[in-house]
Amino acid sequence: MRTLLVTGPGGSGRTTVAAAAALASARAGQRALVVSADRGDTLGTVLGGPDAHPGLTAWRLAPDERFRDDLLAVQERAASAFELLGAERIDGEELTPLPGSEELALLRALRDAARADAYDTVVVDLPPAPDALAVLALPEQLRRYLRKLLPPERQAARALRPVLGRLAGVPMPAAWLYETAARWESELAAAQAVIEDPATTVRLVAEPGPAGADAVARSATGLALHGLRTDLVLANRVLPDASADTWLAALRAQQDKTLAEWETTYDRVRRVRHLGHDPRGADDLAALGVPAPAEPPAPAEWPVTRTTAGGGGDTYVWHIPLPGAVREELGLVRRGDSLVVTAGPFRRVLALPSALRRCAVAGAGLREGELRVRFTPDPDLWPRGR
Repeated sequence: MRTLLVTGPGGSGRTTVAAAAALASARAGQRALVVSADRGDTLGTVLGGPDAHPGLTAWRLAPDERFRDDLLAVQERAASAFELLGAERIDGEELTPLPGSEELALLRALRDAARADAYDTVVVDLPPAPDALAVLALPEQLRRYLRKLLPPERQAARALRPVLGRLAGVPMPAAWLYETAARWESELAAAQAVIEDPATTVRLVAEPGPAGADAVARSATGLALHGLRTDLVLANRVLPDASADTWLAALRAQQDKTLAEWETTYDRVRRVRHLGHDPRGADDLAALGVPAPAEPPAPAEWPVTRTTAGGGGDTYVWHIPLPGAVREELGLVRRGDSLVVTAGPFRRVLALPSALRRCAVAGAGLREGELRVRFTPDPDLWPRGR
């Protein structure tokens, strides 16, 4: 299954581009699915109805219902604990979705589409960047939190929990809590597998101009930090080449400047012309010329290289690609076997490669869009004669 995740700054036409890409896949003979969690059903309006093409399926997610079902199920399983606390039960009719329910609904849709094995191409209309990156990073983050809060190895002591509870004087976590954590772990792992799949790429959509250029540069840095690949940068709503209107000519000149920068910086850039009106229906979407997902680029490599200093000591360098990163906005913190990397508004906890876990951080530098973190062997963990 080929998965295309579409994002960009707000108002850039992400939903329209997602619908057009899915339609192009369907017209190429593929079983295509387009997914959106937009509450206003912008996707349905753009497609012009549910029958845009026989090979195209559209999902508009309803996070409210799933959120309600999940919370009621947790309440039922934890009924005894709530009664002990004197808590009052919540009725399903009074439940409203909390922040984050739409993001979780999108992750479930990714998992469900992969498990269904009914589609060749799945196009997902993500929220605006950087919110989209927060959604894509969520499975990895939540799985790390679960492993810290409820380590799976503690389930082995299930038979000892009553005894441990009496010794500690406090009730130990019930079996259902570990079972729930295991179910969440499985669902999050399935969503993360789709996001990290070699056939999954991100398409950045923006109008060429100063604001769009800044948004694309920041998004490219965040995507690289999370190991996600961009299939192309789509310059949307490009104005006609020549115009007698001075105002339109000035806007086109501004667009040309940004387009020249993008075509120099990024490997693949596609221009989509302005139709002069908001696209509606299959004919308008086809007229845009938005391409279907192409062959995904090769995954970016994060190699570890070894150099020998003049004094004979070894230095290891971890090369982390961060295109567009700004030196003043970078941050590095070593925590145990992890390295916390901050690049502007984005942050990720990276597990160190096994060889670097026995080393100490010796420094770092940003060169040619690549963060290079230097490590030297820790003599207490890596004896000199080894």
